[in-house]
Amino acid sequence: MNLMTIPYRTSHIMMKGVLNVLKLPIPPSLVGPGMVKRFPEIISLCDVHKALVITDKPLMEMGLLDGFLEALKKAGIDYSVFDGVQPNPTFENIYDGLEAYYTEGCDGVIAFGGGSSMDCAKIVAAKVTNDKPIPKMKGLFKLTHRLPPFFAVPTTAGTGSEATVCAVITDTSNHEKFAINDPKLVPLATVLDPELMVGLPPALTASTGMDALTHAVEAYIGHYDAPFVKEKALSATEVIMRDLEAVYKDGSNLKLRQNMSVASFDAGLAFTRAYVGYVHAIAHNLGGFYGVAHGFANAVILPHILEFSRDAAQKKLSELALCAGLGEPWDSEEILSYRFIDRIKEMNANMGIPETIDALRIEDIPELAKRVLKEANPTYPVPKIMDYDECVAMLEELVTPEQPE
Repeated sequence: MNLMTIPYRTSHIMMKGVLNVLKLPIPPSLVGPGMVKRFPEIISLCDVHKALVITDKPLMEMGLLDGFLEALKKAGIDYSVFDGVQPNPTFENIYDGLEAYYTEGCDGVIAFGGGSSMDCAKIVAAKVTNDKPIPKMKGLFKLTHRLPPFFAVPTTAGTGSEATVCAVITDTSNHEKFAINDPKLVPLATVLDPELMVGLPPALTASTGMDALTHAVEAYIGHYDAPFVKEKALSATEVIMRDLEAVYKDGSNLKLRQNMSVASFDAGLAFTRAYVGYVHAIAHNLGGFYGVAHGFANAVILPHILEFSRDAAQKKLSELALCAGLGEPWDSEEILSYRFIDRIKEMNANMGIPETIDALRIEDIPELAKRVLKEANPTYPVPKIMDYDECVAMLEELVTPEQPE
């Protein structure tokens, strides 16, 4: 064993013990077509009089919120909409949302959208009751006070944020994207309505679906693999590998959309209890440096990291392969692990997801590698620990080769 791994693995053993006794909340969820219009009935039980609905302008322009907003009115809940969320939310987004909360006299927060809206809404709500700078919230268990009533309405099947203790934010002053992790960030309730996802473009369906798969896989192959984590990760993996390509081709299929939304929720329940790995560490830093969409980055990076980790994660990858119907119990673990990775590559290719990241610049790799390892080591309980040279080589794999003119 490399001497570097000893303190890391000691940290993982200690943290696994903490997670085994820490009871994280599981938000109640309404599931099914049209359930978003019933969701205000749940919100009204929490004595919310005026909610700040945090979303983005494209969803407002599509009219996706219309039915929900009308249902809020019928439930006697006033609302104000903040639609200033941008991809990879920034500190400025948070402070603008916080100003809207106070100006409009709100007493609750509702996230409506994909991962960016969820992240923005969580941190706005956290700032309402926690008077500390956003950088001071970075890391684990930094929130002192409970959030105001907070609810989540996901419109993609990928982020799983409606089930997690996590929110991610970008500091544009230094291009750092970092996570805030605290059980207080788990919504009081959520709704998984496939009708909200019917209009998702195929490319976004693909990248968010592979994002959810990344959550499930990194949770399963890591060292914090408690029985509940395994159960939810296996369930999510089976559904995503069975249904994602089908819903990519037929986005109007409500049954498949619902299957994917539940799988994304399950993957969120898994990774919020098990952490993630190098896929996320690299994706976060690509998002911070270049604004690369998180789900897309995860989709591209996942097979590269699984190849790096395959020898250390062979048994678990073989179990995932069996769960996905990629072999038989008598097949060797080695063969099954390769089949699983190859199937992920095949899914990416079939859905138009490339093997590299166009935005990644070779001159940025030394600094990126430092930031990736600072985020991941020793926090993430990865199956195989990566050193600086290996991280540089990994990032070099992800650079898109220059095309001849």
